[in-house]
Amino acid sequence: MKRGEHMRFPDRVRIVEVGPRDGLQNEKQLVPSEVKVELIERLAEAGLPAIEATAFVSPKWVPQMGDSDAVLRAVLSSPRRRPGVAFPVLTPNLKGFDAAVEAGATEVAIFGAASETFSQKNINCSVAESLKRFAAVVDAASALEIRVRGYVSCVVACPYEGAVDPARTAWVAKTLYDMGCYEVSLGDTIGAGTPASVRRMLEACAGQVPIERLAGHYHDTYGMAIANIYASLELGLAVFDSSIAGLGGCPYAVGASGNVATEDLVFLLDGLGIETGVDMDRLLAAGQFISRHLGRPPASRAAQALLAKRSGG
Repeated sequence: MKRGEHMRFPDRVRIVEVGPRDGLQNEKQLVPSEVKVELIERLAEAGLPAIEATAFVSPKWVPQMGDSDAVLRAVLSSPRRRPGVAFPVLTPNLKGFDAAVEAGATEVAIFGAASETFSQKNINCSVAESLKRFAAVVDAASALEIRVRGYVSCVVACPYEGAVDPARTAWVAKTLYDMGCYEVSLGDTIGAGTPASVRRMLEACAGQVPIERLAGHYHDTYGMAIANIYASLELGLAVFDSSIAGLGGCPYAVGASGNVATEDLVFLLDGLGIETGVDMDRLLAAGQFISRHLGRPPASRAAQALLAKRSGG
């Protein structure tokens, strides 16, 4: 595809809400399980079709996720549970996968990286070793007819190695897809991507994996997430991860801010006439709910502006 050319924007975009897991995992104050469950239920009621509920990881390394079993069980058994909403959970290894299955998980996620150094810092093994570990999880999930979503971190840049070769990212994405992941989410973990670098990366990945099986997961460290989403929409990408109120960051990427805020993403898509099925009023209320609990305003610029407008500020 030549510069300046683009496909028609998708008519509909699926949003994968990652705030309850990716957003909250780095909060220093432990968030009570009941608050997490209430947040997830509010997000589902806002119309989000997929909400990453928690992570089955060692509480030694991620204390915030130490209540993963309780949170998932509460969400799945809630009388407020909405039909058709997916609640994927992160399972980096077989131990986590088995615990997730025991709690009732019907969709899991595995988390690789395009950077060797980041892989070592994040999950204490090489990229090749991580892929072997994930293959065992995918095989176990397949036997139980549990869907697996793949993530790739540092798809355009790494905090330790700098720029990442798009071909390297495409190789990891293809490996996850060929392994059996129904979708591969491409994460700009440190938010250093620009429309040009994201476009190069996405074109390389789409050459290896059907674009309808790819998703964008863009952090907003340099304020480029919305621009990167727009560039991705031009290439036909129709699935994006986002985090309510802009929650999040990365413990292994100093200075990285949260994912693009769900409110900002929905504001963009609404403005482009792209369907999401998300109710902005309920979304704003969910963002206010968790922001009040954390004691700070939402990081979402759209949320701040819309709430100020509605309050007459």
